[in-house]
Amino acid sequence: MITLQCLLEFQSEEDRRKVLDLMRRFSSAERYGYRRLLEGWPREELKKHLAQIFQVNTRYADDAVLKASAVLSSCRKRGQNPTKVVFGGRGLFEKLKKKHLNGPRREELEREWREKRQGNLYSRGDKRKQGNLNLRFVWIKGELYLRINVGRREWVYARVVRPAKREKDKWIGFVWDLYKAERSGEWFPYDVELKLKNGEVYAHVSVDEEFPPAVITLENGVIGIDVNAYPFHLALAEVSPDGNLVGHERISLHELLSADRDKREYLAWQVAYQVVSLALGKGKAIAMEDLEKVPKGRRGDGFPKLRQKLQRWAYRSVLEKIEVLARRHGVAVEKRDPAFTSVIGKFKYAPQYLVDKDVAGALVIGRRALGFEEKLPEAYRCLLRDEEFLLYALAELEEKVKKLKRELKGEENEWRKKAIKAKLKATRGELKTLRAHLRALQSGEGEPASRQPADRWKEPVRGRLSGWRIKAWRVLSAALTVPVLEKFSHVKGTVRDFSPLRPVLVSGDWERAARRSVPVPSAGAAVQECS
Repeated sequence: MITLQCLLEFQSEEDRRKVLDLMRRFSSAERYGYRRLLEGWPREELKKHLAQIFQVNTRYADDAVLKASAVLSSCRKRGQNPTKVVFGGRGLFEKLKKKHLNGPRREELEREWREKRQGNLYSRGDKRKQGNLNLRFVWIKGELYLRINVGRREWVYARVVRPAKREKDKWIGFVWDLYKAERSGEWFPYDVELKLKNGEVYAHVSVDEEFPPAVITLENGVIGIDVNAYPFHLALAEVSPDGNLVGHERISLHELLSADRDKREYLAWQVAYQVVSLALGKGKAIAMEDLEKVPKGRRGDGFPKLRQKLQRWAYRSVLEKIEVLARRHGVAVEKRDPAFTSVIGKFKYAPQYLVDKDVAGALVIGRRALGFEEKLPEAYRCLLRDEEFLLYALAELEEKVKKLKRELKGEENEWRKKAIKAKLKATRGELKTLRAHLRALQSGEGEPASRQPADRWKEPVRGRLSGWRIKAWRVLSAALTVPVLEKFSHVKGTVRDFSPLRPVLVSGDWERAARRSVPVPSAGAAVQECS
């Protein structure tokens, strides 16, 4: 989606007044509609209600509901409280609450607040309605105008002021497409949103971008991307067509944390250029997580609050830019469900290749894009049938529960208490999972004998993880995380070293892994770095 901006020049003050009044009513309808959506009103009923109250046509009313729905959906995805949304911007709202602020500065803020609250008008595109029904671009005597529907069979025509800024300005292409559509009658949809800023009315036009056909496909492998909140970075894994790890790289995103909005956008584009340049140099497609399917703050890295905060803006913005830039350069982009990629990566591939869990997660995403299905290694299968190990793991988990209870009892700080309670809840969940598995094993209700015991690590199988495989990975995570990994974690707050699992993965020697108390010095250096 490309968004272009142009200034509107009205023919008279009366025309300008009519448009501003419409923008005010539409903005009110959007805010009113948002509150009704929180109450559970259905869209069709709300649309008719808004049209009647705010005296706008039903299409404007429906677009107001659409905008309100987008705000509500975005708020929920970011983990924010929908009832706390402030239309016009919380930053401005907090500044205006300060009683000591007065004079020209306060007047300027109040003007900006009114413009953001009342200066909005939106109309979605429709190919059947010559591109847009309510806000339509038309040609009059060789000049481009925006026709604005301000009432029943009443329109205002505003001249479009938008000089081309450079030779490859996308505005030139958009105007040419409008000219061709006018001549041929083959229209394309474009969304138009009017915004009031510094007393001027601007039109923001959004059209779908046409990408060239992909010339770099999955045939040569992929660059898998995993997004991580701790440390705050992108992990890249170069995956060969047969599903093996060829190289890996890490791109830090810490600069984005302290940057303002404009600089953050610039830095995000720089990160996107780095990733796409790597893909072009290696001749590989790009595989990334489908963030629509990621429950924020539940990726199991020990920092759900931090992940939730950062993913509100950073990850989605960076990945969207990578996708757009890659498609512009003819690089195929595959988006996959990230479910269990971190768990599979850290238990199966981190000890195998001696890399961290982030690179291992990126490898799993890349393999999933290539069509590989992850099976539980045979050594882990045997481990989950070993009652001696399961009883040991249960004892370790029970001991951790007791320890957390003692910490909770002696802790006076309320915030630390909440953190301990969260850990206690998670540990109890793992304990419950492991107990259920042990009971099923002792009663003879384990994995069906018809399952193939061999683990074909590189076998290309299409499809998603089946239910019994998901359950097996959950049990494995509960059995190994606390009893083996967290027991000797050398990084406070999270486990980064998965080398203790290598003897378990290779030979099933869990006793050796449980006794080991120091990290492998060369962990993470076994695979050549991407240039």
